[in-house]
Formats: sequence, structure tokens, C-alpha cells
Amino acid sequence: MKPPSSPISLGAKPRSGRSCICRFFPPASLMVVVVVLLGSAFMLSKFNEQSSFSTVKNSLRRINFKCKSHRRPYGSEPLPRGIVSQTSNLEMQPLWRTPNTPPSKLYQKSANSSISLLAMAVGIKQKDLVGKMVKKFLSSGFVVMLFHYDGNVDEWKQFQWNDLVIHVSAVNQTKWWFAKRFLHPDIVAQYSYIFLWDEDLGVDNFNPQRYVSIVRKEGLEISQPALDFSQSEVHHQITARVKGSTVHRRTYKPNANGTGCDEHSKAPPCTGWIELMAPVFSRAAWRCVWYMIQNNLIHAWGLDMQLGYCAQASSLMYLHGNRMKKIGVVDAEYIIHYGRPTLGGPDENEKLPQSIAKDHRVDVRRESYNEMKIFRRKWERAAKNDECWIDPYPVNSSRH
Repeated sequence: MKPPSSPISLGAKPRSGRSCICRFFPPASLMVVVVVLLGSAFMLSKFNEQSSFSTVKNSLRRINFKCKSHRRPYGSEPLPRGIVSQTSNLEMQPLWRTPNTPPSKLYQKSANSSISLLAMAVGIKQKDLVGKMVKKFLSSGFVVMLFHYDGNVDEWKQFQWNDLVIHVSAVNQTKWWFAKRFLHPDIVAQYSYIFLWDEDLGVDNFNPQRYVSIVRKEGLEISQPALDFSQSEVHHQITARVKGSTVHRRTYKPNANGTGCDEHSKAPPCTGWIELMAPVFSRAAWRCVWYMIQNNLIHAWGLDMQLGYCAQASSLMYLHGNRMKKIGVVDAEYIIHYGRPTLGGPDENEKLPQSIAKDHRVDVRRESYNEMKIFRRKWERAAKNDECWIDPYPVNSSRH
């Protein structure tokens, strides 16, 4: 009889402690397996990295396609859109707030109301007229800004309203110099209308709120209140008040040589024209006018003849030449123009008797005429050289 067969052992000898895997995978084979596993892990990691990069790249491509039509203010490109504050205003803010602090005027306005701005170049000699205007406009909810051309700011502290207005001082500068530097369209973008007035005006028969209501109803982008002919210094017939009228947009002045104004006139100063002593601009019109004001031509003579180009700014229909409708003189709310000469008057700093102190007003007028010639030449040159600009008011179709 054969002895019983020994059992077949598939593993290590009992108690040997060696893993049975060594019988099937020698050490060299184990090294190959480890290398393959590590290589697979690396390849998977590399694939995931490339996949993530492709995902980011595709996302950026989609974002670029989605946002390419979104225009951002120059210089704000590194910022998220929601943090960009593109405009400002002239509202004064408290250093700290309490539960009783009243809200800003701009946040008090309702859906049917608006806030507008009065800005004037003033001197202390006209404090009587200026005081009346400031009180009337403040009581009508306007923001008021005073440009002090005589450098005198402290003497205005006698008025109770002094701390309610904004003061800017620069000696012997005109309102157009101030406006170009301190009334940038982005600064005044929250104001519906900008009143850029002279200081020698009487407002006893003028209501700012009613005036704004009229120009809004009439669709006037650029306007002025009419002048009381019996009490005012009137330089141009179109600015004189027409009794019984609400608004007029043209004047009639027959002339034998064909240069007068009639119902066929299409150009300033017969129609589409106002004087620059008391202009009122809509927000859109002011943005255009601000660009037209030349930085070095501080008297702005000649600007009045080109205002029609800015009267269409809000309608985007400027090529239709509609200045005859968008510019007008408001008769229902009128003012007095006293015509008091201010800038260039006798220099009080000169140690001379008043009778012989030098009066520079003649020099100011001469400079104003020179600036007008410069502005006209610059306009003509710009119109000629801009190949992409189309003149909506060609000369041959603009009969006075």
C-alpha cells in the first residue's frame, strides 16, 4: 500500500513568514509593476491638468465672446463691473451719520421729479442779485455752485445759505473756464438740467421749477428764459420776451438785402439760437457742449452759433438737423438782464484814484473778439479734416 500523498502546497512553507506572491512575481517583475502603476498615475495627473487648462481656456473664450460688446470706462478694465463708479455729483456728504441725518436730495427725488444745477461766476459786488437767485433756486430744490472770479469767498459767509452752496475760487476767470474744469459731464450726470448763468440777472418773475416743466414738455435741449424788454439790456431780438407766448423758437426781422429773419430762416441767429448769458442745457446737451468748449478760449464767443449741433444729443437723430425745434426761448418764465460789467473792471489793487484807475473791460472785449475768430477757424479746420463727420447743417441749406 502506498503511503498517503503529501498535500500540495500553494504557498510558503508554514511559519516561513514570506508572502506567497513571490512565487508568482519575482522581484524584477514587481519593479515593472510599480513603474507601470506610477506612470499611469502621472499620466492621469497630466491628463487632468491639461483637461483643467482646456476647461479654463474654453471658459475664458466663452466669457470673451459674451462680454466683447460690453464697454468699460477706460482704466477700469482690471475691476469687476459692479464696483466701478463712473459718475459723481456735487452733493456734500456729512462726516458722520446719525439716525436723524436727512437723506441726500438725489435720493429724496421721486420718479416724477428731478434735481438740477445752478452754476454762476460771481463777485461780491453783485451780492444783492446773486443772493436773490441763490435763495430762489435753493428753495426750488436745486444744487447751487458759485465760481468766485474775484477770489472773495469769506464775505459770502454773511448769508445764511452760504454753507448750502459749493464755492470754487480762481481770480479773474470766466464761467466757461470754471465750467470746463469743474462741470465735467460725468460729475453732473445726475442732474437733469444745468443752468450756467451770469450774475447780473433779475429773477423776480422767474420760477425755476415751472421753467424746467416747460422745457421738458416742449422738448427743449438748449434754452434760455426770455428777457423783459422794458427793463433789460437786450443785444439780440430773439431773446426778447413775446407776451402771451409760452416758448418761441425764431424771430422775424425783415431786411432789404436778404439777410433778415423770416419764416424760411433755418440758421442762427434767426432760429436755433440763444444767448450765452443765461443758457440752460439738458444733461445730454451739456455732455456735447462741454466737449465743444475749448480749454484755452475762456470767453466762449462763437460757441452760441454752433449750439445747434448739441441740441440733438439725446435723440440720436442729429443728422436730421432739428435745431429749430430743440432750441428755444421761454417766454412764460422771464428774467431781467441788467448788463452790469464785471470782469475787467477797475483794479482795486492799483494804488490810484478811482477816476484814473485802469479799466480793462475794453481789453476783455478785444480778447473776446480774438477768441471768436480763433474758434471759427478751428471749427472750419476740424470740419474740413474729419472725413467721418457729416455736417447736418450744410451752408447752402442754412439760409438766415
